[in-house]
Amino acid sequence: MSDTDLFQNAAQRDPRLVPLAERMRPRTLDEVVGQAHILGPGTLLREAIQAGRPPSMILWGPPGTGKTTLARLLAAETKSELIALSATDSGVKDLREAVARAERLRSEQRRRAIVFIDEIHRFNKAQQDALLPHVERGAIVLVGATTENPSFEVNAALLSRARVFALRSLEEPDLRELVMRALSDRTRGLGELMLTAEEPFLAHLVSNSSGDARRALGALEVAAERVKIEGRTHLTVKDAEEALQQKTLLYDKGGDAHYDTVSAFIKSMRGSDPDAAVYWLVRMLESGEEPRFLLRRMVIFASEDIGNAEPRALAVAVDALRAFEVMGLPEGVLPMTQAAAFLASCPKSNAVITAYAAARTLVHEHGPLPVPLKLRNAATKLMKGMGYGGGYK
Repeated sequence: MSDTDLFQNAAQRDPRLVPLAERMRPRTLDEVVGQAHILGPGTLLREAIQAGRPPSMILWGPPGTGKTTLARLLAAETKSELIALSATDSGVKDLREAVARAERLRSEQRRRAIVFIDEIHRFNKAQQDALLPHVERGAIVLVGATTENPSFEVNAALLSRARVFALRSLEEPDLRELVMRALSDRTRGLGELMLTAEEPFLAHLVSNSSGDARRALGALEVAAERVKIEGRTHLTVKDAEEALQQKTLLYDKGGDAHYDTVSAFIKSMRGSDPDAAVYWLVRMLESGEEPRFLLRRMVIFASEDIGNAEPRALAVAVDALRAFEVMGLPEGVLPMTQAAAFLASCPKSNAVITAYAAARTLVHEHGPLPVPLKLRNAATKLMKGMGYGGGYK
């Protein structure tokens, strides 16, 4: 008997030998959180799964967002057999064996096989090309998982035969739901320990897990072991810090520290100090500030404090916002940092907001003044005869 078999048998006898993140892996589509855009009611993927006809697909998303889980659920929900490979240690021979197994299943048992390839971007062109004919004739349903942009890492021919579904980093409410589920679940989670968690523990845990469910549950498991050894049942922020090896930074999203730090960020950019701007940006991000709030502030700053002194500033800020929406965390902090450093380095001008304020004052002081005849639209001969547009150059 192999070591793997021994571990699997032991795990069946004592589920605690299996990591918490694995035990809490969703077993139904309804247990999946954070991916409603591809799994919600009426979505293409959900309907394909319910119809029992899953397409070949590439699952693209950051670590811990559920790519492997979704492949397993796909097989379970469609009563298919899952054949799992990892691109890091599989070659063309392994692919051929997987295809042969899939064909036997289809001919002998009339069952579909889903070939799941983790980190498919690590396959070279020859390995990816080896999949093409089998995907094309429907011998297998391919599910590839990647953290890299498939437009650059997956062959165009293979990409054209598969649907790409982008998974998103989990938001803090999603992570909180998973953590609370693990704390209360007596069968698969930590429910038997009867643990309670203070709000700062939950806030620190979810805000420092980078949208990664596996990281959040792994840290929760470490924290639970810590309090168990110490004979406690209440999880504190200190337990979260120790589990994540990351200290809580003094920052209250709704209090003075929030407004003071945002002010320091804006004034550092206004004072043309890119080092300070990046420092305050990172301080807020590491403390759990909502990135979109900071991106909106940078877009406003680009017009209010720079304006036409450097017209590219607005484009850089807006592009950073768009890039973040595409990338999510953790990579999305890079365009944010780039934008903050650029905005701080730009020449400054408040001409835009000054011009708007002056025009607004005039509008309110003088009311709806008539449009001068030379500026009016001369749409007909009659209007031209009345002097509309006359003298306009």
